[in-house]
Amino acid sequence: MLARLRRSAVLLTGALIPVSLLMGQPAATASAADPMAGAFAKAATTYEVPRDLLVSLAYAETHLDGHDGEPSASGGYGVMHLVAARTLERAATITKQPVSALKSDDAANIAGGAAVLRAYADELGLTATARKDAGKWYEAVAKYGNATSADVARLYADTVYDLLNEGVRATTPGGESITVQPRAIEPARGPYAKAKDLDGPTTLAAATDYPSATWVPASTSNYAVSSRPTSDAIDRIVIHVTQGSYAGTISWFQNPAAKVSAHYVVRSSDGAVTQMVREKDRAWHAGDYNRRSVGIEHEGFVDNASWFTDAMYRSSAALTRNIADRYGIPKDRTHIVGHNQVPGTDHTDPGGYWDWTKYMQYVTGSGGGTTNPHTAESVCGSGYTVIDSAALGTAGTVYLLYNTANGNNCVATIKKTSIGTASATSAYLEVQGKTRVTDSGNFAYFAGPVKAAAADKCVKWGGKAGSSVYDSPFEHCS
Repeated sequence: MLARLRRSAVLLTGALIPVSLLMGQPAATASAADPMAGAFAKAATTYEVPRDLLVSLAYAETHLDGHDGEPSASGGYGVMHLVAARTLERAATITKQPVSALKSDDAANIAGGAAVLRAYADELGLTATARKDAGKWYEAVAKYGNATSADVARLYADTVYDLLNEGVRATTPGGESITVQPRAIEPARGPYAKAKDLDGPTTLAAATDYPSATWVPASTSNYAVSSRPTSDAIDRIVIHVTQGSYAGTISWFQNPAAKVSAHYVVRSSDGAVTQMVREKDRAWHAGDYNRRSVGIEHEGFVDNASWFTDAMYRSSAALTRNIADRYGIPKDRTHIVGHNQVPGTDHTDPGGYWDWTKYMQYVTGSGGGTTNPHTAESVCGSGYTVIDSAALGTAGTVYLLYNTANGNNCVATIKKTSIGTASATSAYLEVQGKTRVTDSGNFAYFAGPVKAAAADKCVKWGGKAGSSVYDSPFEHCS
């Protein structure tokens, strides 16, 4: 955490159906009983923004938690994460709501987010017909994220559209249940189609200190070039919570105005890791410990336990174990510490919801941490279920998964040996009549995910780990 602390309607065939019609009750009653659901429905209607898109964006930013009007690390407020000096003031101008209400009132904040998103859509020239298609809002969503690069803007928008496709089932701090039903939506990426896919195959191991990480450099204004461990011994690993989203934190560390950074950022949903500062250099994350430590940020907010998933714990623990082994750091709570334990700090992260017992078990191996921290389901994402698998000798297993909500298949190869060490691994998926798609390289934990629409289509699938290879015939045709 790098700033002062704290951070239904359904689209069917392009038509916005009020939650009142779906539930068979008056809209006013639904709104009174479920104020946030009502706020999303009202904002979607008022500004002609697809309701499910609005909910998915808010969930990606905050898990629908306004955090009592306190800002995120990057200065964003409320459920829709309206950012000061960017979207917050613009929302005030459009909605005529005071900034104070936009910061602390959920309904005002949601309306403000919808208003800004609609303004971006208007600037992009979306017609009334186009606005009914959630896929056409991609560029507006990318712009809403305030990313400092096209690559991170794509990462931000792809996160929102992944949620749209996979569905959302969330409980608000007030106890409401908010859902988005999964559906297949093809995003119109426009110019962002040419941006680097940061969720694609990881960069070569030589580009990062940790083989499974994606490399996205922080601004040179946000860290100090050094020559550790020659200049300073590395003997601590500091655990942080971002007080913001994964994409938002990456963008913030790329902003030269931030004056903060960490070496790594870990995503909540699947444990994806991005490295932003080389370990030899001093990231600005922990005051007096900057010289001696490696900093790991974890997506989420300290006051909301929903961000701390098992996939995040396992992935982060594998990273911590890798760092500790390379520098000879003891795997104990004296040397692996929270930001709140750094001398002289006024920070409280990772907070009371962080499960240190589970985390340290994964780090030391007493809780299964020596096994692969990733599963086929975590690699492919929410909604995917394993329907077939094949052993790759003792080196790994290749899995075929299917998502009934959107008709997509996914293939992932999960390593069982040489875990944490880059070695030749691959996964492929071929839908009958289409070109085979392959993810192949030197990977530390898994290859994939390789996804393709395959409803009512035969598929070939397979992969490799070590010297073992599996190739299926065309099968699973219905």
